[in-house]
Amino acid sequence: MIIYSKFRVPFCFYSRKSGSETWGFSSSGLKWEKGRGREAEKEAFLMGLKMQSHHSVAVRLNEQMGTKRGYTFIQANRAWLPKFLVFWIMLMAVFSNFVYNKMDAANKDRREEVLVSMCDQRARMLQDQFSVSVNHVHALAILVSTFHYYKNPSAIDQETFAEYTARTAFERPLLSGVAYAQRVANSERERFEKQHGWTIKTMKREASPIRDEYAPVIFSQETVSYIESLDMMSGEEDRENILRARATGKAVLTSPFRLLGSHHLGVVLTFPVYKSKLPPNPTVEQRIEATAGYLGGAFDVESLVENLLGQLAGNQAILVNVYDVTNSSDPLVMYGRQYQDVDMSLLHESKLDFGDPFRKHQMICRYHQKEPTSWTSLTTAFLFFVIGLLVGYILYGAAIHIVKVEDDFHEMQELKVRAEAADVAKSQFLATVSHEIRTPMNGILGMLALLLDTDLSSTQRDYAQTAQACGKALITLINEVLDRAKIEAGKLELEAVPFNLRSILDDVLSLFSEKSRHKCLELAVFVSDKVPEMVIGDPGRFRQIITNLVGNSVKFTERGHIFVQVHLAEHTKALMDAKAETCLNGGSDEGLVSNGGSQFRTLSGCEAADDQNSWDRFKHLIFDEDLRSDASNIMTVTSEASEKVALMVSVEDTGIGIPLRAQGRVFTPFMQADSSTSRNYGGTGIGLSISKCLVELMGGQIKFISRPQIGSTFSFTADFGRCKKNALSDLKKSNSDDLPIGFRGLKAIVVDGRPVRATVTKYHLKRLGILVEVANSIKKAVAITGKNGSLTSGSGNQPDMILVEKDSWISEEDADLNLRLLDWKQNRHTLKLPKMILLATNISSAEFDKAKAAGFADTVIMKPLRASMVAACLQQVLGLGKKRQQGKDMLNGSAFLQSLLCGKKILVVDDNKVNRRVAAGALKKFGADVECAESGKAALQLLQLPHNFDACFMDIQMPEMDGFEATRRIRLLESKANEQMNGGCTPEGAATKGEWHVPILAMTADVIHATYDKCLKCGMDGYVSKPFEEENLYQAVAKFFKSKPISES
Repeated sequence: MIIYSKFRVPFCFYSRKSGSETWGFSSSGLKWEKGRGREAEKEAFLMGLKMQSHHSVAVRLNEQMGTKRGYTFIQANRAWLPKFLVFWIMLMAVFSNFVYNKMDAANKDRREEVLVSMCDQRARMLQDQFSVSVNHVHALAILVSTFHYYKNPSAIDQETFAEYTARTAFERPLLSGVAYAQRVANSERERFEKQHGWTIKTMKREASPIRDEYAPVIFSQETVSYIESLDMMSGEEDRENILRARATGKAVLTSPFRLLGSHHLGVVLTFPVYKSKLPPNPTVEQRIEATAGYLGGAFDVESLVENLLGQLAGNQAILVNVYDVTNSSDPLVMYGRQYQDVDMSLLHESKLDFGDPFRKHQMICRYHQKEPTSWTSLTTAFLFFVIGLLVGYILYGAAIHIVKVEDDFHEMQELKVRAEAADVAKSQFLATVSHEIRTPMNGILGMLALLLDTDLSSTQRDYAQTAQACGKALITLINEVLDRAKIEAGKLELEAVPFNLRSILDDVLSLFSEKSRHKCLELAVFVSDKVPEMVIGDPGRFRQIITNLVGNSVKFTERGHIFVQVHLAEHTKALMDAKAETCLNGGSDEGLVSNGGSQFRTLSGCEAADDQNSWDRFKHLIFDEDLRSDASNIMTVTSEASEKVALMVSVEDTGIGIPLRAQGRVFTPFMQADSSTSRNYGGTGIGLSISKCLVELMGGQIKFISRPQIGSTFSFTADFGRCKKNALSDLKKSNSDDLPIGFRGLKAIVVDGRPVRATVTKYHLKRLGILVEVANSIKKAVAITGKNGSLTSGSGNQPDMILVEKDSWISEEDADLNLRLLDWKQNRHTLKLPKMILLATNISSAEFDKAKAAGFADTVIMKPLRASMVAACLQQVLGLGKKRQQGKDMLNGSAFLQSLLCGKKILVVDDNKVNRRVAAGALKKFGADVECAESGKAALQLLQLPHNFDACFMDIQMPEMDGFEATRRIRLLESKANEQMNGGCTPEGAATKGEWHVPILAMTADVIHATYDKCLKCGMDGYVSKPFEEENLYQAVAKFFKSKPISES
């Protein structure tokens, strides 16, 4: 039988019968499965129909959307496409013409702007230079007035004036020459001519006729010496200018005329010279009366403008004309010529102000050449036309191919629906796989646990324990695969609860204690004192990371040690920076120890991959922490202000290391170093990839250093929250019995030749409140005993115990002699002998007998060290608090669960008979009264109010009525009953129970986080995943039940 979805749904079933067996594709469509009878065929058929329904609905919606869409606008108007193309070409032609006209107008505007700018620039420069020359002429007039008339006798004569004006000619580059004409009245003419020895002449060099007054030139620059003795008032225009200059007291210009000598067009500038100082606001008469002469300067306008244009770049681009427009109807040309081929369509006029308000001047500029053809505008317009044609062609082509594009779009929509359906199917498949695999595993492990509680022979128990271990390994693998799937789906969320980090590390070490002892490995943990006792985070995920790393180290290490360290990240970074600086300055961080034959100062004496974890670094780190302990109170205030604490965790081993070629893919899922690793050591290669993802979720990073055949060191950082003071005090009260307090104040000496290992032992003893000193030999321990307490006086500073590492005890040849000497000293002075305790990773019977004979206690503390285990051993040796500790251990074991569940009536709801038997057996084991129901409907009937059940364990996935629906109906019944109670109508049997609310705990093999959220939303109180163990069961029921004393019977 073949089942195909209409839209190629990837979930189908194909069956082929062979006798009583049925083969077919599974719901994943990836492999063949084999079943018995027709059950497998029926199950796959139903699952295929279920998956088909999701796809069919999605695809039908997509078809409806396509039907509503119909023909597009382009498809409906296909016949208009050629006409549209012709219209488009015409439109582009019009648009291109518009672009050309627009750009051409813009070019003309820019051409005009350039002409205006150039003309204004030249006019401004000409005006500025003319103003400077006028100022110099004015200054020269003041000079003549001051030194010729104010001084008596005069300090200026023709020679002085000529020499001075020649030397200062550079200040007047626009003037062709300057001269001074004295005012001479007709009555003074004869005396004046005799004084100078020449006759006053007119401009035509003839003797001047008789006038009222004259203005003969007496001082002149050498360049205009030919005008000496000429009467400046002999010309009509000159006379008017002179009269206007002395009346106004300002510079006065003449109209353009041909200058004598150069025959260039020019103007004469005239300033009055006064023989006496004028009052502040002189009248015209006062000015005329005070006038002594006139200082004039000749401006060669043509030379002036030529020099100016020569200084400017681009002077050939425009034509410049300067006019005197005093008479606007007859303007006088001062500079410039008329050309026939210039651009007469564009000109610009700039006003000129030469300082004479009576005279008006202006500069007119034109381009030499006419405006050229604007090729840029033509090219741009043509390009627009071409681009328009291309766009039209593209649109035309797009319109022709629009049908194919829309077909592709419809196909993409269909693929999108399939992808979304596949994502839903993946989640459903994940939940189904989780449930369908964990459900039989729950039966297997549950029945094995019940079997191990019966009387079995040693062989039978070994077989059962082996099967149980294999089942737990399979469950661990399933959990890892599901964790990886949840991480990839982004659905893995971290808890934020307070937990004791040191206790979790002790628990992880206890998991691998047997393996480490079997391999004779040193397995140890050290947590810095600066690390807070309680932190806020996800203890389960932190335990998972540590378990993965330590498990890998134990798996791949055959000799040496495995060392777990936890420090504050900031302290570790500061120390590494300091050590790096020391190395740069020539220091060394490598040292050797001769004691015990060790070559490397590590936990076991074997070389480690990371040199930073040597004793020197470890010692500096501990010393730095001790150094800061005096200021801990101040630092605590600062640290508590921060809500987070960053920890650095490292796991060091001396195993086989990681090959260099494989180090790049260590964190790749399902990848191992090489094929031999898979063959020799097993594993899936998924643990490190999950650890990396979890570390990143915790806000940290993981890295490693590995050297083949030497070892590996994995280290990671993680951010945790700090517990507030109130919450921390409450947690300390609730956990006050975790470690006994009877050891506080006791003194101990640790004898160990390896300083790192001795520090670890000291750490665990300090957790119990014991004062510890370290000695690297028994001789030094005896010396410390004599130093701390005076043996002759029986001082109370005597140590209470001496803990000796087995390696140090065996390596010393005179160990027995030292012990006898110590025993003799103490017995002689009737002092109590300190308890001698041996520390060992493993010990043979012969070594144990030898140790007892040497004076050691009967109890040997086996490593790895854990605070709880050390406390139990010391209680046994010292005889302190045994009963109390035993009672505490009982509370943490099965007896506490029995105290919680004993006498409680519990309803177990599950459609699977094996699961019901497993759950009932596990609960009856702790004294509960269990009743079972096979469906949600049956549970609903049993929980009709009133009832006497104390709790309900309910499966989620059941036929007819699942656990979610059953819980919702139970809560609805309880809600109605509670409303009636609040209204005064109390159901029978409910008077003594208060409000109805039976605790309902979800009991399922589905471990998806979304399922847990759904459980809470429908009204369930908790969650127990199958297969459940004592710890999970205790955590679930402890929230609802209180413990009660258990009878000794």
